[in-house]
Amino acid sequence: MFRDKAGNLAVGKVTGYIVLLILIVALLGGTIVVVEAGQTGVVLTFGRVSPVVLQEGIHLKIPFAQRVVAVNNRIVKTEVTTEAFSKDLQTVSTVIAVNYHINVSSSAEIYKEVGLGYEDVLVVPAINEVLKAVTANYTAQQLVSSRGDVSVLLDENLNSKLNEYGIIVDDLNIINWDFTEEYISAIEAKQVAEQNLIKTRTEQEQALVIANTEAEKQVIAAQAEADKIKLLADATAESNRTIAESLSDLLLQYETLQKWDGQLPKVTSGSDTLIDIGLGE
Repeated sequence: MFRDKAGNLAVGKVTGYIVLLILIVALLGGTIVVVEAGQTGVVLTFGRVSPVVLQEGIHLKIPFAQRVVAVNNRIVKTEVTTEAFSKDLQTVSTVIAVNYHINVSSSAEIYKEVGLGYEDVLVVPAINEVLKAVTANYTAQQLVSSRGDVSVLLDENLNSKLNEYGIIVDDLNIINWDFTEEYISAIEAKQVAEQNLIKTRTEQEQALVIANTEAEKQVIAAQAEADKIKLLADATAESNRTIAESLSDLLLQYETLQKWDGQLPKVTSGSDTLIDIGLGE
């Protein structure tokens, strides 16, 4: 009987030691917390959020009294698909990709005010609101042609709205603008009309150039003909002047004698005098 009592006592002690060891390990485990890289630990003491957050590494906490919630401070990406209206009241379906992160110093406050669902509560609604506001300032055509400017404006406005909560927008990209089939057809028809108008104007300009060239050729030809006629007239006048200057009375008499056939005129005057043919005395 004594041995049984001693054996039971020994087993009981061992069991007690094991239980105590388990309790010690559990207590020690409950006092240690590890915060992963890229995260901060928000400390809750009996449910109350501490303003001081734990940085990455190993930390101690009060067992059963404190709990540590990890808040991700890495850059995360979210894509939002939404619809808005342009300035000319065209429906615009947009896909936007936003990269953002939670500021380390704001981890406790954002967990206290919003919790871990800050993307659904803050980020996505802000993206929708800012997109609708910015899109309303541009026509559909401007949204396409000024895509870079629109992206910058969206980024600035979104940061302005989210920074107060400790959310930083690192990058924003418009993945796609999509319009209604009616609008796309209208744009295509407009482009075709503009191309046809440009073609018509080009053809008209070419025809005008050709006509002007032909007119210039005709003017040049007419001017050349006028110059030619003037030169001939001037040459004829000069020739006539030279001939006139070279004629003398003696030469005229000589020319008259060369043409005389030797017969005197048969018609006489009343004085019966011979006609003077310039033979002199």
